[in-house]
Amino acid sequence: MDKIITRRTTADGDPVVNLLSNYFIEKPHINVISRCEASRNLVFIFNNKIEIPCLTAGRLTTPLRGLPPWGFVRNDNREIIFQMSLIYILMLFLSFPMLAISQTDTARNRIGRIVEQAEGRVGVAVINMKTRDTLTVNGRGEFPMQSVFKFPLALAILHQVDNGTFSLDQRIHIDKADLLPNTWSPLREKYPNGNIDLTIDELLTATVSQSDNNGCDILFRLVGGPEMVDRYVHALGIEQMAVVSTEQEMHKEWNLQYRNWSSPYAMGILLSKFYQDSILSKKSTEYLWRIMVNTKSGPGRIKGGLPEGSIVGHKTGSSGTNENGLAAATNDAGIVILPNNMPFAVVVFVSDSNAGEKERDKVIADIARAVWDSFSIR
Repeated sequence: MDKIITRRTTADGDPVVNLLSNYFIEKPHINVISRCEASRNLVFIFNNKIEIPCLTAGRLTTPLRGLPPWGFVRNDNREIIFQMSLIYILMLFLSFPMLAISQTDTARNRIGRIVEQAEGRVGVAVINMKTRDTLTVNGRGEFPMQSVFKFPLALAILHQVDNGTFSLDQRIHIDKADLLPNTWSPLREKYPNGNIDLTIDELLTATVSQSDNNGCDILFRLVGGPEMVDRYVHALGIEQMAVVSTEQEMHKEWNLQYRNWSSPYAMGILLSKFYQDSILSKKSTEYLWRIMVNTKSGPGRIKGGLPEGSIVGHKTGSSGTNENGLAAATNDAGIVILPNNMPFAVVVFVSDSNAGEKERDKVIADIARAVWDSFSIR
């Protein structure tokens, strides 16, 4: 034989087999790369003589039959050099793709069962920031963000801080009229009469960590309105997201909240850009990460099912329910750090759900836990 034959074993289009087949296409002494149906091990056949059961999750499952430990054999009076370094390269090269495929399939199966409990639309995006593996459910659908939009708002404000337009210690005067009633606002509870000067740092912390709606709208006015935030995220290459209305505007009419929307995948990409792509200065990135980790809202969502002490930087969003008991948005979007320091982004949007609040929160918690367990497989 002059080239590899890729045999079908368990399924057509095996990605690892095909990848190796292309790589070794000009190696005439390697005739077949296939998989064992029973064990799923990769099998190499050299010169129609030597079979090498290779890898399962990064380990050699059996000795290399026919190969002495120093790495070559003689076959039909012809010497075939097979350096052991190739084995180790293949172990590294193959174990991660196979393991990643297995991890993704495991999480996908669990998530598929979990979303059925939501009694509404569910959108999920998961991005492994080390391998760039991505898992989505309704990943490009349009979901109302609710207060998750305070994350892109914070990015836009800090972008202006990095440009020197603002500074975190800059003070903003706040009148009583700025602290609207009938909306979630720890700032209003703390300063009911207004007439105070608060720093941008204080406003950002309240807006992100405590999801303060009045703080959010004060920052919108500072940066030039929702359209400026929308323009900023689009300039980053985020297309499937719209920031249109303030908190005050959304409170006027139920359906207005649907104008501020994002796909789960777009939000996942924005989280990845924030954490990995230096869209902000190092100082601003560390600042925003810190106040996201200190988020108080939604303790039963992404963090709800993770081991105690898990590091999660996230932003929640909630609509409450209308007169029919329908919840337009129960959301959480954030970055989770595994014990091995590997970060992954997870976005879960639960929309138009008739389930109770605890049930909606549990859907998010269970999805985050499924991903945690999948990525934690050794």
